[in-house]
Amino acid sequence: MEHEHIRSAFDRDLEAIQAHLMRLGELSATALHDATLALINRDMALAERVRKGDKALDEIDELINDETAKLIALRAPAASDMRLALGAMKISNSLERIGDYAKNIAKRSEVVSQAGRIGDTSGTLRRMSDLVQRMLHDVLEAYIKRDAAVAHELRARDEDVDQIYNVLFRTLLTHMMEDPKTITSVMHLHFIAKNLERIGDHITSIAEQIIYQVEGRRPDEERPRSDTTSSISGAEG
Repeated sequence: MEHEHIRSAFDRDLEAIQAHLMRLGELSATALHDATLALINRDMALAERVRKGDKALDEIDELINDETAKLIALRAPAASDMRLALGAMKISNSLERIGDYAKNIAKRSEVVSQAGRIGDTSGTLRRMSDLVQRMLHDVLEAYIKRDAAVAHELRARDEDVDQIYNVLFRTLLTHMMEDPKTITSVMHLHFIAKNLERIGDHITSIAEQIIYQVEGRRPDEERPRSDTTSSISGAEG
């Protein structure tokens, strides 16, 4: 009877943490959507709201970490439950980082807005952002449903993000070489693209946490990676 009570308390506490995670996921998704919209439409008021809104994400991440630490200390979970608890902390950290990248995009959009448009880079960035936004939505759904199959699929989909980034990187490099006056704006656009690529990486990390929680093991195969620019571009913005 006592074991059932402890189990019930653990489930209740974990559900509360997961509710916070979903709220953090919603805020991260909104920040990414709004930061992209601010960039494309050169909406500096919206960009400023994204920047100011990042504090709320930090606070929820801290709350999740605190409540998870209390859960582990008070409930002394078994191995499978410990995976759920520690996974929640790691997923929270990834979602908070996604919010940070959205804030960085919003900050750089202010500089980009003061320069002329460079080819169709805005359209490419929007397609890249749309892709990671769909991935973020799907990984949050997979977490709630404990759907390892979708999580495995998301690991493969991140390769599409890397490929778009590679093409855009070469396009930006060409613009910079052909017209040195665009160097400043091109560099900011590149950092924005890199932020989006990093968001894809964090979504993949969340997917791998889901696989670990459901299957009890890490994915055997190494995650596909198509970012071929790492040796010459490591900045995250």
